[in-house]
Amino acid sequence: MTPAVNSVKKAKIAFTLHQYEHDITHSSYGLEASENLAVVPERVFKTLVVKLDPTELVVAILPVNSMLSMKIMAKACGARKAEMADKIEVQRSTGYIIGGVSPLGQKKPLKTVIDVTAQQHTTIYVSGGRRGLEIELNALDLQILTLALFAPISQ
Repeated sequence: MTPAVNSVKKAKIAFTLHQYEHDITHSSYGLEASENLAVVPERVFKTLVVKLDPTELVVAILPVNSMLSMKIMAKACGARKAEMADKIEVQRSTGYIIGGVSPLGQKKPLKTVIDVTAQQHTTIYVSGGRRGLEIELNALDLQILTLALFAPISQ
């Protein structure tokens, strides 16, 4: 199993694991998950790693069908500026490859912000730590596991 799955098991919280065959030609990892699992995109959340001024990395968790507001993300983290982190930095910090970055079981736990829309659903889906693997869990459990804060970070 992946570090993400192991961290959820260790915490002894309720979750469901979902697997599907990843299509390397699909243009969006998150929308691919939504389609394969027959779940509305609003319940499937992507994990993005953002760099704050000058070098702090943080995690943003938001619905796959929305875009991250860098301005709001920076404000939520008490920074002046935010930008997407470099792929190499993401892999080095999290231990996961792009398209399989999970907010759980990261090599170095990062400050995390979850979009407030997660609270509208009984459960949400996040990456299980590899392409084609999703963890379904309650958003409040995800908040506890990641020590995250909720903020309106999506557009």
